[in-house]
Amino acid sequence: QVQLVESGGGLVQAGGSLRLSCAASGRTFSSTAMGWFRQAPGKEREFVAAILWSGGITRVAGSVKGRFTISRDNAKNTVYLQMDSLKPEDTAVYYCAAESTTTALGRLSLESEYDYWGQGTQVTVSS
Repeated sequence: QVQLVESGGGLVQAGGSLRLSCAASGRTFSSTAMGWFRQAPGKEREFVAAILWSGGITRVAGSVKGRFTISRDNAKNTVYLQMDSLKPEDTAVYYCAAESTTTALGRLSLESEYDYWGQGTQVTVSS
């Protein structure tokens, strides 16, 4: 079984920064890509960013492009989401997810592509 544990969420003022981490573990953890999604109150979960373990190629949603950066540490099986210039509309529960097979960036914005999910970490941005 694969476990994904997010950390780094919290309360921050608008304009501030946070860095989320997602540590993956399991007896035979094998993944081609990792993604970050978020769900704000009363809204559907939406794609934020994704990264391929091999090569580190990334895809970032337009709503956060230029403010959020996704990166990974292969040795630690950990993915990060650096969030800068945060806005109140970034307030949400942030989830990381692991994909087992696909490397098609075009598909990594789809929730259905992911096989494992973390429990989420709350990010609250005050105005």
